[in-house]
Amino acid sequence: MTSNPEISKSSRHSKITGDFAERLVLYWLSKYGFECAYVDHVGLDLIARNPHTRELMGISVKSRSRIAQRERAHVLFPTDNLDKLDGACTAFGCKPYFAIVVDAGQTITTFILSKAHLLELSPPGKAGTSWSMSEASLERYASDSDVRMFRFTTETVNWWGKPTEKLMTSGAA
Repeated sequence: MTSNPEISKSSRHSKITGDFAERLVLYWLSKYGFECAYVDHVGLDLIARNPHTRELMGISVKSRSRIAQRERAHVLFPTDNLDKLDGACTAFGCKPYFAIVVDAGQTITTFILSKAHLLELSPPGKAGTSWSMSEASLERYASDSDVRMFRFTTETVNWWGKPTEKLMTSGAA
């Protein structure tokens, strides 16, 4: 497998990343029997009924697309994000949850956990709450029964960019 060339992201990449992450989490929940909907409300992106607990979950999706040098950078939740989720969950009668989607290198990792558990794992500081992406933290999350986690490994097989050696030596004039 070859490494991906340096990626140059589009001017709308942050918005597209957010939309993708919301739909990815919505798809994954639906795939596993959650009745769920995209809601696009201030502080709240998805509402889902957990088929195992019957709990109504109000989910705020946070996403990041990381360049190679920042793959292990934390994900910061500003304090007002926490407050907005609380307000929306009160209005809709659901329990506040976060879904964190991080595209780093050749892996897209998603974490789903209650706001209460997020704050236990990552107590807020002045700027907000920081979700660590260190190797030790990833191992800790994977073994935590209150952090739901799924991961995709990606591979760009054939894409635009520099011509491959095969094309340059094919004898084309």
